[in-house]
Amino acid sequence: MAAKKILFLVGDFAEDYETMVPFQALQAVGHTVHAVCPGKRPGDTIKTAIHDFEGDQTYTEKPGHRFTLNADFEGTKVTDYDALMIAGGRAPEYLRMNEQLVALVRDFAAAKKPIAAICHGAQLLAGAEIIAGRRISAYPACAAEVRLAGAEYADIAIDAAITDANFVTAPAWPAHPAWLAQFLALLGTRIAL
Repeated sequence: MAAKKILFLVGDFAEDYETMVPFQALQAVGHTVHAVCPGKRPGDTIKTAIHDFEGDQTYTEKPGHRFTLNADFEGTKVTDYDALMIAGGRAPEYLRMNEQLVALVRDFAAAKKPIAAICHGAQLLAGAEIIAGRRISAYPACAAEVRLAGAEYADIAIDAAITDANFVTAPAWPAHPAWLAQFLALLGTRIAL
């Protein structure tokens, strides 16, 4: 398997687990992962948030870790990467307002490169208007946005993931094993034990 180069879109208040775990896991299997955020440079940090399910009507939020970016968003081109990954949390809510970032997401979709989004990452997919006709999972509170973008909302278990064409989506961090496995399959990554 040839190592892949993955662009990882994050921002302040991205969900901690949905940032740290995939960033490290993809590197552990030999891929290069460039974590970027508009307006920030390599070495800058973003604040993450820990979202947990504690029996309330929605998740709770606590301060997470500082996550250090390792690449520059400026000048990023789809041709430099094999795939795109989008962290969840509250970051996609404001990332989708950055026209340059939205255009980049559209370029990945047009190139039919693998795109992985988890939790609120579907807000960025919906904002980029690239999921019409697809079956997309997300945190349940994002179901309306997924449907308004013309996609079928995949109401799956919190620890499940779904692949539809080049999209791999999941509702939240408990789905990491399924979400990452399906993304690695799209990348052609084989892990030998």
